[in-house]
Amino acid sequence: MNTKTKQEIRREAKEAVKRLNIEQKKSKSSLIFKIIADLEVVKQAKTIALYASLPDEVISLEAIEYLSSHCRIVLPRVTGEDMDFYPYIPNTLQRGAFGINEPQGEEPCTPSEIDVIIVPGVAFTKDGKRCGRGKGYYDKYLSREGFRAVKIGVCYTEQLAECIPNEPHDITMDCVIFD
Repeated sequence: MNTKTKQEIRREAKEAVKRLNIEQKKSKSSLIFKIIADLEVVKQAKTIALYASLPDEVISLEAIEYLSSHCRIVLPRVTGEDMDFYPYIPNTLQRGAFGINEPQGEEPCTPSEIDVIIVPGVAFTKDGKRCGRGKGYYDKYLSREGFRAVKIGVCYTEQLAECIPNEPHDITMDCVIFD
């Protein structure tokens, strides 16, 4: 079996997403987050961790706004080698690490407070393996003591891979939602 490296998988997935226009991305993102909003685990969640999307990720802003009217939303903020989640407060996000919009709250949410985490990635397999950007921020966070949330990966169909090499530190998603 000829297995691709994570670098090859990242390159192919990024090229595939570049071929999508903004209307396609918006439509696919809306469908993905509609599926997520209908999940019972999401309906019952008190705290959901989301992300502020980059141009090559499933667009999250509409979902953040919608879900924030139903529960507490927390978003990631990177400081050095660590990522923590802070409460989402509308109109307060500021460009932070890697050009990502980040929340500016003072007190991070503890890992045990999060009921559901929606995780972006460069590529996923249907059975939950994830290929991120290569820095390991999510894998480290999902491995923290007390973390118990349901892990939902999100991607466009174009980002699905047959196989992703799995390393010991890689955390598998509980499910992957795609268009």
